[in-house]
Amino acid sequence: MDLTGLGIGTWNIGEDPKKKKDEIAAIRYGLDNGIKIIDTAEMYGEGKSETLVGQAIKGYDRSQIYLISKFYPYHATPKLERKSLEASLKRLGTDYLDLYLLHWRGSHRLSDTIRGLEDLKKEGLIRQWGVSNFDTPDMKELFSVPGGRACFANEDLYNLDHRGVEYDLLPWQEENKVNFIGYSPFNSGKGNTIRITHNLKTVARDHDATPHQIMLAWALRSGKILSIPKSGKVSHMKENIAAQEIKLNDDELRLINSDFPQPTHKLPLDMI
Repeated sequence: MDLTGLGIGTWNIGEDPKKKKDEIAAIRYGLDNGIKIIDTAEMYGEGKSETLVGQAIKGYDRSQIYLISKFYPYHATPKLERKSLEASLKRLGTDYLDLYLLHWRGSHRLSDTIRGLEDLKKEGLIRQWGVSNFDTPDMKELFSVPGGRACFANEDLYNLDHRGVEYDLLPWQEENKVNFIGYSPFNSGKGNTIRITHNLKTVARDHDATPHQIMLAWALRSGKILSIPKSGKVSHMKENIAAQEIKLNDDELRLINSDFPQPTHKLPLDMI
């Protein structure tokens, strides 16, 4: 499956029983309307997100869904990776993952992490493996380790407020054929929000859209990355799906850039 376009993020989903019905409905609406990629992690609600995703996808053709999950950096040894994966698979109700990511850099040697992941891949328990919250130096180090060039994807924060990856990481990943997954396109992972500027409102009005739809259309504009907004309600999922049809022209992009400038030098990798 092509790892570009729109996916479903699940950070903070599955943690409130009162929201369970709406969250499952939102995921199923996405699956029923063309979205095939779901991103989760053992960290999210300490497995509650994976459990909810497993309930949401029950009854669907597993081969038509691309499941991504992540493991803690302190589980990044062959033995602990296997233990984490087995627990994730049980919660998700599946016998394999399409993509398994190291959630962020830890203290374990990358060579050990890769060895464990390659073993899981050979056994068919995962189809591909990758990393998350890696910057350009991290990726270069990963590629210097035996087996590191098999990294399929890297997932990082990417939105209008956090564009640092554009300076060097995105070009490096494109050159080295590593897929890029951008999380938190609305910067809402910890309740933060991107400021709604006059220009954003203007562009949104011209497209009969919301400013948040413009933020998502902007993140998707290159057609080369996967963006994974969280949607806990069907109404939000509908808005996200509709945002895929918004094409921003050069004048609109210049307006947006005037409020949220492109990086002109190397910036520290942002995480939320």
